[in-house]
Amino acid sequence: MSTRTTPTERQKRLGAEMRKMRLAAGCTTEYAAGLLGIDRTRLSNMESGIRPFSAERVRTLACNYACADARYVEALSAMADTVGSKERGWWEKHRGSLPAGLLDIAELEWFATRVRTVQVMHVPGLLQTEEYARSVFASVLPPLTRLQIELRVAHRMERQQVFERSTPLSYAAFVHEAALRMPFGGTGVTREQLKQLCMQSECENVEVRVVPFSTGGFPGAGHALLYADGVTAQLDTVQLDSAHGPEFTHAEAQLSKYRVHLDWMDNAALAQVASRDLIHQIARDL
Repeated sequence: MSTRTTPTERQKRLGAEMRKMRLAAGCTTEYAAGLLGIDRTRLSNMESGIRPFSAERVRTLACNYACADARYVEALSAMADTVGSKERGWWEKHRGSLPAGLLDIAELEWFATRVRTVQVMHVPGLLQTEEYARSVFASVLPPLTRLQIELRVAHRMERQQVFERSTPLSYAAFVHEAALRMPFGGTGVTREQLKQLCMQSECENVEVRVVPFSTGGFPGAGHALLYADGVTAQLDTVQLDSAHGPEFTHAEAQLSKYRVHLDWMDNAALAQVASRDLIHQIARDL
């Protein structure tokens, strides 16, 4: 396993939240650094995620910034504990062999209280079978080596541990009918994937809703979306797929926009039973 030398998205997020809190309080970096007994350069590095905050420093600054939202402060303190912990998440064993963005997705899902996703071209990653995932990665351009494909498949399968936690992840997937009919790996692999998808949708914490072709146009067409709820609403995060890797955003304007997208999907998608019936029908068609 490679040693982590660059900050994770979670560490950068903690720094960004502390900077936002400082600015809201109208405090300068010099003032905040003085509270901690450090120089302003070190504080700037902490706010940019290069250096981690400790839980104690989070509480000290929050108190002096007059932040009255106790739940938010405790959530940030807990984040600082995990960011600074010597105990690494399971995803860390892949550091150095997989792009950091993939590990950031796994970390985001692990600490989320709920995940909602919109998929247009393929079944959501957390619900994929091994063979289906392998065919998805085999379609990447420029082509991945066989080793790179297998490393990504192993990581994707391990991400499904979020459903095996003491408190399983609450997960809602809005899947366009096009994704269900896209034969990744051929009809046999896709048929098995659809059967598995139906089985997973029976789980109490998993909701699978299909957006049928009959709905017509929809917002964010062709655009995969993952919305992760944090412990508090201020810590929600959106992850978007792009050709050059995952992108993360937590600006309130963007979060608001994607919440509207998810509300639209919730209103437009078939109910769970009807969705399951359609998935079964597509599997039979294959």
